Amino acid sequence: MLFWLLVPLQTYVSFFRVFGYITVRTALAGMTALALSWILGPWLIRLLKKRQIGQEIRSDGPQSHYAKKGTPSMGGLLIIGTTLVTTLLWGNLGNVYVWIGMATMVFFGLIGFVDDLLKVRKKRSLGLGVFTKLGLQILLAAVIGGILLYLGLNNFGPLRHFDLRLFPPFFKLWTPYLGWFYLPWIIFILVGSSNAVNLADGLDGLAIGLTLISATALTALTYVAGHALWSQYLNIARVRPAAELTVFAGALTGACLGFLWFNAHPAQVFMGDAGALALGGSLAIISILIKQELLLFALAGVFILEALSVLLQVSYFKVSGGKRMFKMAPIHHHFELSGWQEEKIVIRFWIVGIIFALLSLSTLKLR
Repeated sequence: MLFWLLVPLQTYVSFFRVFGYITVRTALAGMTALALSWILGPWLIRLLKKRQIGQEIRSDGPQSHYAKKGTPSMGGLLIIGTTLVTTLLWGNLGNVYVWIGMATMVFFGLIGFVDDLLKVRKKRSLGLGVFTKLGLQILLAAVIGGILLYLGLNNFGPLRHFDLRLFPPFFKLWTPYLGWFYLPWIIFILVGSSNAVNLADGLDGLAIGLTLISATALTALTYVAGHALWSQYLNIARVRPAAELTVFAGALTGACLGFLWFNAHPAQVFMGDAGALALGGSLAIISILIKQELLLFALAGVFILEALSVLLQVSYFKVSGGKRMFKMAPIHHHFELSGWQEEKIVIRFWIVGIIFALLSLSTLKLR
């Protein structure tokens, strides 16, 4: 909104020209989201406490977590709200990619919100049934994938087009065209990412800190993908509409940083499934739109390891007749039961997340 209001004023005052630059509006989006989080965070926490919307703890979880019972949950609403408001303020709302990014965040967050709401009403740690929740995620991902497939199969011009080719890292010329097969690929990335972030949301500050790291790296990648010279120099897919998506990524980064202020140990509020699913979906849709979804596997490496630990635990339990590979899954609980302090686990996982992010960004010069 401010984009349409301020940029035309450059006709009268040259200073307003700066608001036409993606970099300026991305920085402003990040700072605005951060400021809104700090302003609205205490109010939301008080509201959640008043409504008695608190965290329910798994009966089979670590005993140290029982003290967290009743901590306000559904804090993901703060992340979603500040990201959306900020993007609406500083983004060019004529860009279809911006709307796809915001819609993905909202609807994945809505699934998580329903799940959180059922947990509060039933006073237990389980909300939606596993298959119901997964089915809703797959359905939503299929709708989003269908929209992108429609944009890819029809020529609406460079600013309203989605490339149905895959752009693997390290390959300059091999860009296989997937066509209709892009739909199941999009579903897999969206559903997998949203659930991976959700599984990592088990310790104070862990999931939001890792998301902050991934979102920061994706903001840089989004800017490069939308920049004609940088994308050509680094030999990555040029996605013209992605330039404006940088504002959304910047807003997401600022919102994550603001939420971390309240979610750091000891947490004043938890994001809940509303936040976790929205964040995972947002990371996925950004990477899909800028044609870097394969790089997301490395960029979000810690999330992948968390998800793999659950799969390995369940598989090994069934194959071995009841034996466990880890003391508890996801793997951050294994380290917790091994005697590591919560703060140490979180910071060390952040360090590994930063290493994954740096390795991912280093691939830009190895193509």
